Amino acid sequence: MHSTTTFYAILLYAGHFSSFEVHHVMLDREGGSLIYSLCYRFVVQGTVICLSNNEVKSRAVVKYSAAPPPATYALLQEKTDLKLPPANWLRESAQLGSAGTTMLGSSSKSKPFSSFGMAYDFIDSIGNDVDVVSDSENIKKLLKIPYSKSHVSMAVHRVGRTLLLDELDIQELFMRSSQTGDWTWLKEFYQRLIDQKWQRKKKSKEHWYEKAILSKFLYYSINGNDVAEPVPSDTDACAEAEGCESAEYGPSWPATFNSSTTEGLKNDFVRNILWTFEDIHMLVGSNMPIFGGGRYPAVSLRLRDNNKPINILTGIDYWLDNLMCNVPELVMCFHVNGIVQKYEMIKTEDIPDLENSTFSTRVVKDIAQNILSFLKSNCTKEGHTYWLFKASGSDIVKLYDLTTLCEEAPEEKCQNPFTLPVAVLLYKVASNMMLKKNRKHYGTIRTLLLNCIKLLDEEKHPQIIASAHYMLSELFHLDDSSEDEEGNGESLRNGGSEDSYSEDEEDDEEDESCSYTSSEPLQDCKAVAVIKSVGELSVPEKYKSTHKIRPNCSFPVSQDKEEKCRLVLSYVLKGLKAVDSSIKKESDLPAADPNTPIPLKYEETAPCGEGLKLPMRSGMLPGSWQHQMKLQLFLKASKAYYVLAEAATNLLKYGRALRYIKLALQCHDAYCAISSGLYPRVLLFHSQCLYLCGDVQLMLAQNASNRAAYLEEYNYQTKEDQEILHCLHRESSCQAFNMATDLATDPEYQLFVSSKCYEAAHDLLTSEALKDLGQEQLAQVLKRLGNIRNEMGVFYMNQAAALQTEKEGVRRTVCAAEQELWKKSFSYFEKGMQNFEAISDSVNKALLLCNIGRLMRICAQAHCAMTTEESRGEFSPEEALYYNKAVDYYQRAMKCLGSRESHTAVWDSVNWELSTTYFTLATLLQDYAPLSRKAQEQIEREVTEAMMKSLRYCDLQTESARQPLYQYRAATIHHRLASMYHSCYRNQVGDESLRKQHRSLAELHYSKAVRLFLNLSDAPCELLRTLLERVAFAEFTMAGQSSSAVKLKTLTGALEIMRETCSAFRLIHKELQDQQQKEAFDSPTSSGLNTEEVMKLIGVFEPSFSFLLLQLVKLSTTSKRKSR
Repeated sequence: MHSTTTFYAILLYAGHFSSFEVHHVMLDREGGSLIYSLCYRFVVQGTVICLSNNEVKSRAVVKYSAAPPPATYALLQEKTDLKLPPANWLRESAQLGSAGTTMLGSSSKSKPFSSFGMAYDFIDSIGNDVDVVSDSENIKKLLKIPYSKSHVSMAVHRVGRTLLLDELDIQELFMRSSQTGDWTWLKEFYQRLIDQKWQRKKKSKEHWYEKAILSKFLYYSINGNDVAEPVPSDTDACAEAEGCESAEYGPSWPATFNSSTTEGLKNDFVRNILWTFEDIHMLVGSNMPIFGGGRYPAVSLRLRDNNKPINILTGIDYWLDNLMCNVPELVMCFHVNGIVQKYEMIKTEDIPDLENSTFSTRVVKDIAQNILSFLKSNCTKEGHTYWLFKASGSDIVKLYDLTTLCEEAPEEKCQNPFTLPVAVLLYKVASNMMLKKNRKHYGTIRTLLLNCIKLLDEEKHPQIIASAHYMLSELFHLDDSSEDEEGNGESLRNGGSEDSYSEDEEDDEEDESCSYTSSEPLQDCKAVAVIKSVGELSVPEKYKSTHKIRPNCSFPVSQDKEEKCRLVLSYVLKGLKAVDSSIKKESDLPAADPNTPIPLKYEETAPCGEGLKLPMRSGMLPGSWQHQMKLQLFLKASKAYYVLAEAATNLLKYGRALRYIKLALQCHDAYCAISSGLYPRVLLFHSQCLYLCGDVQLMLAQNASNRAAYLEEYNYQTKEDQEILHCLHRESSCQAFNMATDLATDPEYQLFVSSKCYEAAHDLLTSEALKDLGQEQLAQVLKRLGNIRNEMGVFYMNQAAALQTEKEGVRRTVCAAEQELWKKSFSYFEKGMQNFEAISDSVNKALLLCNIGRLMRICAQAHCAMTTEESRGEFSPEEALYYNKAVDYYQRAMKCLGSRESHTAVWDSVNWELSTTYFTLATLLQDYAPLSRKAQEQIEREVTEAMMKSLRYCDLQTESARQPLYQYRAATIHHRLASMYHSCYRNQVGDESLRKQHRSLAELHYSKAVRLFLNLSDAPCELLRTLLERVAFAEFTMAGQSSSAVKLKTLTGALEIMRETCSAFRLIHKELQDQQQKEAFDSPTSSGLNTEEVMKLIGVFEPSFSFLLLQLVKLSTTSKRKSR
């Protein structure tokens, strides 16, 4: 439960009734943390009045607190002797936390990696939200630089827009360097440029005395009724102080890390606070004890010597501590020689106005903003360790890049103990950003990871390096069609940090006891940046942060998929190399010493087969980090090669596509070799690889003419691909998919492989693991299966047609090979139809029915009867059977489509094939009439029926590419029907009514045929032939007429028909001229005009025309004689 309390204190200010407002003090009991959200201000008639003529904005939120809720402090009686320790002194106290036991100085110095401990705990805030992470003591040191003569030595690291500040004790480093030699280069640099002579100055006994009575005072404030114990002797006290001093400088600096863990980088602060000071956001650690009591829920206790006035450094110290911890009041206990005199309550906002300690909060704000801007403008390289240094008594602040100095050092043994913590932090921040999956941060993540990798030694930290390379590869979303090109930069906000309290509040005030003497050179070329005078920090906006956080952090978004995938594969390869380098085989292990006994430990063995983890092919153990990382890297490589194969397919580079899909499947093979089970998403991706492989094999089969170029593409391999393949072979032979990915020379085999790939993908998608996940892909695979089966059906159908063509002109019967090809073709067509039916694809089903119709027509053509003279025989029953079957399949296709609107192109195609089949059937029946089996009249009826059905499917109205073809066919049908009725009319004897019917039908069809041929510009011979046949029909009709008037009428009609031949002759003349012109220019002629046919028709035309004119003269002469 949250409990919220609001407090008001009535004050009188400037003669007006005012209120001091402290709002929203919240205690969070659930998480064991204490959250303060306080705002101090005077409200006078609705106007905000600056505190002490200064206006500062401060807000603090406790993110974590190990301390219990503040308990009321004990008010010590006057004359209490603080030199006497209380009974509970130096015992563990939840109220004081670590502050009480450390007040003597055993851990008063900030740990060199304290900011990293906080950063690890609050990784979400690092890089974006927070400007500074540090111990509160370091923050106070920086803000007091213009007021203090004491030295400042801090290590600065940058992560994104966040700066991590840690105390850098140079003298301690130099003491360690004499033992380890790690920092000799820095020691020489320091002595050469900064301090020719340095030595550690021990702190005075007075210093340790003041710390001791402060510790006792805090313990008294917890329990003031305990009996005091005798004070230790001076000797003991000195010994204790010396022991504390040696402890202070002993274990506080950890040795260089040898592992990638964060051991030794713990967050030891009692509370961590997000402190917003003006526009600066800081994450600070504090150990300041907070008590209850007074008018507010929290107060801080301070002990002061009554004989020593509070100076400005102490005032700033107290004020900043209270602001950071959101403590509204300070309780000051004054003593003289350890004897308590009195208490005084001071509000936090009154501290800047204390006597002898007056300071401007605006100036402190300006100092904070200037220091932050100075550091952000100059600490620009992530992964580098910067050193902010000000010598004691000096006004100059310098910033050095220790990483660069370390690289320039001549010694081989140059180590920076900050390197590993910085690298781990960069990695953790990048990992945290990756989890958020915000592409705007991808440029930042990439920079963080690259800097992390740059800092680490692959031999010592292969796990982090492998993981970092994997995350770099994950930045590229290979399954997306486009990358989000935004998010490549970051905004630079001014300031923002949180801070907290350090218990050693007076170290900076009188730090000359451990001072750095200064001999400032006129110029220091090694410094990155210099503040020439600390006074500049008090000038508002003297330093402005103009440096862009990451000028080169934009995420490289390439529109070229191959380039993008190549980047991914380069990261995968580096990750695999890092993993492989960490796997030790038996041959790599040191030989056992025969003189050293091998310790044998008793362990309960699991039952046979249970819990047994055998090493894999490479020596890697299942469940190890190497195992998990390889699984992810193999899968990422497989996806990259899949995208490359897809892109190559789109570019029609099928040889390259097959090579890439082969590598993708080899990666999957290696994945399967080390995986205990396959996840549904992996199976789903594997099915995609299989049906892409099927696509490529199909394209190779269809483009056999370019096989040489495809073979060259297929055999080419980059060095990177070879190295990745080598890494794969450490775990698997990678032979499982050789059949599917080999480049064959036989199109039939390629179609077969393609079909098997689709079938394997179909089996995966219909398995129990993917029955709910792969429905969308299942439809695609079924469509591909239907398509490949159609292709295979067409392949075998074409082979059958080719076999039939080879036997043309030769007396033949249907052979077994032809029948086998028909069966294969028909079987694949039927299976393809089933696949399309499963996904309700009526259009493709109609196309397959159309193909079966064509197969039936090929079968009909194969059953063509031949006579002994090797000429075409009568139209056989087998031909009729297969043509009728073809008609049935075409009609099923039409029914499947439903209407032309469903798919215009397919409908028109099926319609044309159906019309063609009827026309072919009628033509063959007419030209090779089976008179040995059927009567003439029956054949004529069947021909007429088939011709009319073909005519019914001739679409003469719709404008399309086939419209001229339909017109030509319709004209041909009418011409053939007219010729047939013409023949019947000539040969019919006896039944006059039937002869009249044939005559009228012949006239009708001749007239329709002529009308249609006249609309065509490319059929002059057909038009001329039809007209001449019609003239011949008129001549025959006239021969049977007895009346001169009727004959004259018929003759006149025939001459009118002859006049219509002018159109045909003009078309023939035009085509002949065009042909001559092309021949004159040596251009190949493609004219369809048959000159021999033209000459024959002219040979018929001339006598026919002469005969008509002669008959006209005769009739005219006879008529004149009769009239006389």
